[in-house]
Amino acid sequence: MGETHFTSLPTALYGKLSPVLDAAAIGLSFIQPWLAGSLYVFVALMWLVPDRRIERVIHE
Repeated sequence: MGETHFTSLPTALYGKLSPVLDAAAIGLSFIQPWLAGSLYVFVALMWLVPDRRIERVIHE
């Protein structure tokens, strides 16, 4: 299916992985706030990686 440039995760997995990582970050915020913050940053960066399917539509 659609894959991003920098990872082999299918884009549909982003939608499933993102809430799980966000929930984990909420739990971690009570124990290790810096680790929770880094998870939030990772999720944000994960969504910034362009989707090849979108790029194809834009270039057509």
